Amino acid sequence: MVRLRRSRMADSADRHYLYQESVQDTEAEIDFVEETWQALRNRPAELLREDFCGTANTACEWVRRDPGHYAIGIDLDSEVLEWGRLNNLSQLSSEEHTRIELLEEDVLDVAPELADIVMAMNFSYYLFLTRRRMLAYFESVHAGLADDGIFFLDAYGGYDSHRNIEEERECDDFTYIWEQAGFNPIDSTMTCHIHFEFPDKSRMDRAFSYSWRLWTLPEIREILFEAGFSEVAVYWEGTDEESNEGNGIYEPAESGDADPGWVCYIVAER
Repeated sequence: MVRLRRSRMADSADRHYLYQESVQDTEAEIDFVEETWQALRNRPAELLREDFCGTANTACEWVRRDPGHYAIGIDLDSEVLEWGRLNNLSQLSSEEHTRIELLEEDVLDVAPELADIVMAMNFSYYLFLTRRRMLAYFESVHAGLADDGIFFLDAYGGYDSHRNIEEERECDDFTYIWEQAGFNPIDSTMTCHIHFEFPDKSRMDRAFSYSWRLWTLPEIREILFEAGFSEVAVYWEGTDEESNEGNGIYEPAESGDADPGWVCYIVAER
Protein backbone atom coordinates (compact mmCIF):
# COMPACT_ATOMS: atom_id res chain seq x y z
CA MET A 1 0.00 0.00 0.00
CA VAL A 2 1.37 3.39 -1.04
CA ARG A 3 1.03 6.03 1.60
CA LEU A 4 0.48 9.46 0.10
CA ARG A 5 2.53 12.28 1.51
CA ARG A 6 0.39 14.93 3.14
CA SER A 7 0.78 18.41 1.75
CA ARG A 8 2.63 20.73 4.09
CA MET A 9 1.74 24.41 4.43
CA ALA A 10 5.39 25.37 4.04
CA ASP A 11 5.52 23.71 0.62
CA SER A 12 2.92 26.02 -0.88
CA ALA A 13 3.84 29.22 0.98
CA ASP A 14 5.30 32.22 -0.84
CA ARG A 15 8.36 33.61 0.92
CA HIS A 16 8.02 37.09 -0.55
CA TYR A 17 4.42 37.37 0.58
CA LEU A 18 5.41 36.18 4.05
CA TYR A 19 8.21 38.73 4.19
CA GLN A 20 5.91 41.59 3.27
CA GLU A 21 3.37 40.51 5.87
CA SER A 22 5.86 40.03 8.71
CA VAL A 23 8.69 42.51 8.12
CA GLN A 24 7.45 45.46 6.12
CA ASP A 25 5.09 48.21 7.24
CA THR A 26 5.12 50.38 4.15
CA GLU A 27 2.27 52.61 5.31
CA ALA A 28 4.13 53.55 8.50
CA GLU A 29 7.37 54.09 6.58
CA ILE A 30 5.79 56.39 4.02
CA ASP A 31 3.90 58.19 6.80
CA PHE A 32 7.24 58.93 8.47
CA VAL A 33 8.88 59.99 5.20
CA GLU A 34 6.03 62.32 4.23
CA GLU A 35 5.72 63.89 7.69
CA THR A 36 9.47 64.43 8.00
CA TRP A 37 9.76 65.85 4.50
CA GLN A 38 6.93 68.30 5.18
CA ALA A 39 8.59 69.40 8.42
CA LEU A 40 11.95 70.02 6.71
CA ARG A 41 10.94 71.32 3.27
CA ASN A 42 8.39 73.83 2.07
CA ARG A 43 7.60 72.13 -1.22
CA PRO A 44 5.97 68.79 -2.10
CA ALA A 45 8.19 65.81 -2.85
CA GLU A 46 7.58 64.14 -6.20
CA LEU A 47 10.21 61.52 -7.09
CA LEU A 48 11.15 58.80 -4.61
CA ARG A 49 13.95 56.33 -5.29
CA GLU A 50 13.79 53.05 -3.35
CA ASP A 51 17.22 51.40 -3.23
CA PHE A 52 17.39 47.63 -2.63
CA CYS A 53 13.69 47.78 -3.44
CA GLY A 54 13.05 44.02 -3.57
CA THR A 55 9.36 43.59 -4.37
CA ALA A 56 8.93 47.40 -4.64
CA ASN A 57 6.22 47.33 -2.00
CA THR A 58 7.30 50.71 -0.60
CA ALA A 59 7.59 52.33 -4.02
CA CYS A 60 4.05 51.19 -4.81
CA GLU A 61 2.77 52.70 -1.57
CA TRP A 62 4.41 56.01 -2.53
CA VAL A 63 2.73 56.27 -5.95
CA ARG A 64 -0.65 55.29 -4.46
CA ARG A 65 -0.52 58.18 -2.02
CA ASP A 66 -0.72 61.07 -4.47
CA PRO A 67 -1.18 61.56 -8.24
CA GLY A 68 1.92 63.78 -8.14
CA HIS A 69 4.15 61.00 -6.79
CA TYR A 70 6.62 59.10 -8.97
CA ALA A 71 8.92 56.23 -7.94
CA ILE A 72 11.99 54.37 -9.13
CA GLY A 73 12.89 51.02 -7.56
CA ILE A 74 16.42 49.63 -7.88
CA ASP A 75 17.55 46.09 -7.14
CA LEU A 76 20.03 43.55 -8.52
CA ASP A 77 17.76 40.54 -8.03
CA SER A 78 15.76 39.88 -11.19
CA GLU A 79 13.62 37.19 -9.53
CA VAL A 80 12.38 39.43 -6.73
CA LEU A 81 11.78 42.33 -9.14
CA GLU A 82 9.64 40.07 -11.33
CA TRP A 83 7.68 38.96 -8.25
CA GLY A 84 7.07 42.61 -7.45
CA ARG A 85 5.82 43.30 -10.97
CA LEU A 86 3.43 40.34 -10.89
CA ASN A 87 2.13 40.84 -7.35
CA ASN A 88 2.54 44.50 -6.38
CA LEU A 89 2.70 46.63 -9.52
CA SER A 90 -0.17 44.59 -10.94
CA GLN A 91 -2.37 45.91 -8.12
CA LEU A 92 -1.81 49.53 -9.17
CA SER A 93 -4.23 51.33 -11.43
CA SER A 94 -3.15 51.83 -15.04
CA GLU A 95 -2.46 55.50 -14.27
CA GLU A 96 -0.41 54.67 -11.17
CA HIS A 97 1.54 52.13 -13.19
CA THR A 98 2.84 54.90 -15.45
CA ARG A 99 4.45 56.61 -12.46
CA ILE A 100 6.70 53.77 -11.31
CA GLU A 101 9.77 52.18 -12.87
CA LEU A 102 11.85 49.22 -11.69
CA LEU A 103 15.52 48.96 -12.65
CA GLU A 104 17.66 45.84 -12.39
CA GLU A 105 20.82 47.75 -11.54
CA ASP A 106 23.56 48.11 -8.93
CA VAL A 107 22.82 51.01 -6.57
CA LEU A 108 26.53 51.91 -6.76
CA ASP A 109 26.42 52.41 -10.51
CA VAL A 110 22.92 53.52 -11.43
CA ALA A 111 22.33 57.14 -12.41
CA PRO A 112 18.58 57.80 -12.83
CA GLU A 113 17.12 61.28 -12.70
CA LEU A 114 17.67 63.26 -9.50
CA ALA A 115 15.29 62.19 -6.75
CA ASP A 116 13.70 64.26 -4.01
CA ILE A 117 13.87 61.26 -1.67
CA VAL A 118 16.08 58.17 -1.57
CA MET A 119 15.16 55.34 0.81
CA ALA A 120 17.28 52.38 1.96
CA MET A 121 15.19 50.45 4.47
CA ASN A 122 15.21 47.11 6.29
CA PHE A 123 18.93 47.59 6.97
CA SER A 124 19.59 46.68 3.33
CA TYR A 125 22.74 48.80 3.09
CA TYR A 126 24.36 46.75 5.89
CA LEU A 127 25.49 44.43 3.09
CA PHE A 128 28.39 46.82 2.49
CA LEU A 129 31.07 45.31 4.70
CA THR A 130 33.81 47.95 4.46
CA ARG A 131 33.94 51.66 5.13
CA ARG A 132 35.21 52.27 1.60
CA ARG A 133 32.19 50.57 0.04
CA MET A 134 29.75 52.27 2.37
CA LEU A 135 31.25 55.67 1.58
CA ALA A 136 30.99 54.94 -2.15
CA TYR A 137 27.30 54.11 -1.72
CA PHE A 138 26.54 57.21 0.32
CA GLU A 139 28.41 59.38 -2.20
CA SER A 140 26.34 57.81 -4.98
CA VAL A 141 23.12 58.61 -3.12
CA HIS A 142 24.28 62.18 -2.47
CA ALA A 143 24.98 62.66 -6.19
CA GLY A 144 21.57 61.21 -7.07
CA LEU A 145 19.54 63.63 -4.93
CA ALA A 146 18.05 66.97 -5.87
CA ASP A 147 19.74 70.00 -4.27
CA ASP A 148 17.35 69.88 -1.31
CA GLY A 149 16.86 66.11 -1.39
CA ILE A 150 16.74 63.86 1.67
CA PHE A 151 18.09 60.35 2.26
CA PHE A 152 16.06 58.12 4.61
CA LEU A 153 17.56 55.00 6.21
CA ASP A 154 16.79 52.76 9.12
CA ALA A 155 19.24 51.13 11.53
CA TYR A 156 19.12 48.63 14.35
CA GLY A 157 21.25 47.71 17.33
CA GLY A 158 21.21 47.14 21.08
CA TYR A 159 23.14 44.75 23.26
CA ASP A 160 21.15 41.74 22.05
CA SER A 161 22.16 42.45 18.45
CA HIS A 162 25.58 40.86 19.06
CA ARG A 163 24.18 37.63 20.47
CA ASN A 164 23.32 34.34 18.80
CA ILE A 165 19.58 34.26 19.39
CA GLU A 166 16.24 33.29 17.87
CA GLU A 167 13.15 35.46 18.30
CA GLU A 168 9.62 34.44 17.36
CA ARG A 169 6.66 36.64 16.54
CA GLU A 170 3.16 35.43 15.78
CA CYS A 171 1.57 36.70 12.56
CA ASP A 172 -1.92 36.01 11.24
CA ASP A 173 -1.33 32.56 9.75
CA PHE A 174 2.30 31.80 10.52
CA THR A 175 5.16 32.43 12.92
CA TYR A 176 8.02 34.71 11.94
CA ILE A 177 11.40 33.61 13.30
CA TRP A 178 14.45 35.91 13.29
CA GLU A 179 17.76 34.13 13.90
CA GLN A 180 21.08 35.80 14.56
CA ALA A 181 23.29 32.83 13.74
CA GLY A 182 26.75 34.29 14.17
CA PHE A 183 28.62 37.47 15.03
CA ASN A 184 32.31 38.27 14.65
CA PRO A 185 33.33 40.99 17.15
CA ILE A 186 36.59 41.67 15.31
CA ASP A 187 34.98 43.02 12.14
CA SER A 188 31.30 43.24 13.24
CA THR A 189 30.13 40.93 10.47
CA MET A 190 27.15 38.74 11.19
CA THR A 191 24.94 36.08 9.65
CA CYS A 192 21.17 36.21 10.08
CA HIS A 193 18.26 34.12 8.82
CA ILE A 194 14.49 34.46 8.57
CA HIS A 195 12.46 31.28 9.03
CA PHE A 196 8.70 30.77 8.89
CA GLU A 197 6.68 28.18 10.80
CA PHE A 198 3.08 27.22 10.09
CA PRO A 199 0.15 25.86 12.13
CA ASP A 200 0.79 22.32 10.85
CA LYS A 201 4.33 22.61 12.32
CA SER A 202 5.96 22.63 8.90
CA ARG A 203 8.73 25.17 8.43
CA MET A 204 10.35 27.20 5.71
CA ASP A 205 13.90 27.39 6.99
CA ARG A 206 16.27 30.08 5.83
CA ALA A 207 13.67 31.70 3.61
CA PHE A 208 16.03 34.67 3.67
CA SER A 209 19.66 34.79 4.77
CA TYR A 210 21.87 37.83 5.28
CA SER A 211 25.60 38.28 5.64
CA TRP A 212 26.21 41.86 6.64
CA ARG A 213 28.04 44.19 8.98
CA LEU A 214 26.41 45.51 12.12
CA TRP A 215 27.19 49.19 11.67
CA THR A 216 26.97 51.58 14.62
CA LEU A 217 25.13 54.89 14.51
CA PRO A 218 28.33 56.96 14.97
CA GLU A 219 29.93 55.13 12.03
CA ILE A 220 26.91 55.69 9.78
CA ARG A 221 26.63 59.37 10.69
CA GLU A 222 30.34 60.03 10.18
CA ILE A 223 30.35 58.39 6.74
CA LEU A 224 27.23 60.31 5.69
CA PHE A 225 28.90 63.59 6.61
CA GLU A 226 32.04 62.52 4.76
CA ALA A 227 29.90 61.75 1.71
CA GLY A 228 28.77 65.38 1.67
CA PHE A 229 25.46 65.45 3.54
CA SER A 230 24.94 68.72 5.41
CA GLU A 231 22.70 67.45 8.23
CA VAL A 232 22.34 63.96 9.65
CA ALA A 233 19.74 63.33 12.36
CA VAL A 234 18.77 60.20 14.25
CA TYR A 235 15.03 59.80 14.86
CA TRP A 236 14.52 57.71 18.01
CA GLU A 237 11.30 55.95 18.96
CA GLY A 238 9.38 57.23 21.97
CA THR A 239 8.11 55.03 24.79
CA ASP A 240 4.50 54.31 25.71
CA GLU A 241 4.05 55.19 29.38
CA GLU A 242 1.64 52.34 30.11
CA SER A 243 3.29 49.44 28.28
CA ASN A 244 6.87 50.75 28.45
CA GLU A 245 7.19 49.63 24.83
CA GLY A 246 7.88 51.68 21.74
CA ASN A 247 5.02 53.98 20.73
CA GLY A 248 5.78 54.16 17.01
CA ILE A 249 6.56 57.89 17.16
CA TYR A 250 10.07 58.81 15.98
CA GLU A 251 11.59 62.19 16.80
CA PRO A 252 15.08 63.72 16.45
CA ALA A 253 17.29 62.77 19.38
CA GLU A 254 20.88 63.08 20.54
CA SER A 255 20.63 60.30 23.14
CA GLY A 256 18.77 57.00 23.43
CA ASP A 257 18.21 54.28 25.98
CA ALA A 258 20.62 51.33 26.09
CA ASP A 259 17.92 48.83 25.20
CA PRO A 260 18.52 45.17 24.30
CA GLY A 261 17.14 45.95 20.84
CA TRP A 262 16.16 49.14 19.04
CA VAL A 263 15.29 50.34 15.54
CA CYS A 264 15.61 53.96 14.49
CA TYR A 265 15.51 56.15 11.41
CA ILE A 266 18.38 58.23 10.04
CA VAL A 267 17.55 61.34 8.02
CA ALA A 268 20.38 62.82 5.95
CA GLU A 269 19.81 66.15 4.20
CA ARG A 270 21.80 66.93 1.10
